[in-house]
Amino acid sequence: MRLFYRKYGNGYPFIILHGLYGCSDNWVSIGKELSKTFEVFIPDLRNHGHSLHSNEHNYEVMTNDLLEFMNFYSIEKAVFLGHSMGGKIAMNFSLSYPERIKKLIILDIAPKTYSLNDNIKTNDHRKIINTLLNFDLTNINNRNDIANEFAQTDIPNNFQIFLLKNIYRDKNNNFSWRLNIKAISENLHKLMEGLEQKETSSNNLPYLFIKAENSNYILDSDYTLIKKLFPNSNIITIKNATHWLHIEYPKLIIQNILDFTKPTNQK
Repeated sequence: MRLFYRKYGNGYPFIILHGLYGCSDNWVSIGKELSKTFEVFIPDLRNHGHSLHSNEHNYEVMTNDLLEFMNFYSIEKAVFLGHSMGGKIAMNFSLSYPERIKKLIILDIAPKTYSLNDNIKTNDHRKIINTLLNFDLTNINNRNDIANEFAQTDIPNNFQIFLLKNIYRDKNNNFSWRLNIKAISENLHKLMEGLEQKETSSNNLPYLFIKAENSNYILDSDYTLIKKLFPNSNIITIKNATHWLHIEYPKLIIQNILDFTKPTNQK
């Protein structure tokens, strides 16, 4: 699938992969800052942003989308940054095509399977998706009315603002979702899958896992799996951060990225 993308700067290629419900627009400020030393590519992943919709939504097809993206734009090798779902895509890509990657930065996601049996993540996402599926955009005339209606939902206020960025006016001037919520809903179980069964013997790429202190996406018990799959990895923690650590502490995230990517980021 051909992906919409934004590009900034010149230098060594650097690809940013957003998380579930996100898009390239969420990463523009960080992308522009990194573009002072890198050529930054920020694609909208399938079923998100300006990219095409599809009934398929899993890590294998999104890995193939990424390979097609790199081949089409003649990106032989790149540094990767992935947040949440984007982090799992980057991890899966690195296990399949290690020769196309220089270094990887993974923001607040583990390579494990998230399930209702041992984690609340699937249930959290199901509540969000059901809210979006049931949110009626018809007969709403302006964004203020949308925000007021959305404020009545159970979704936390800061996350409401993030989600509402996915609303746009279609060709008929009606409000609509850029997200393919139906496909995401039907494939949510696949997005919760991990990489436990992947072959790891030849993967020695440099990894930096950045964990948010006030998030339970990466637990201490996940370190064993991380080190098994990615033996050349380092794990650091951002104090007081939640899962949206790149929004809360962008300067700190950027500094950790630049420190980790030296000397790649030196022109």
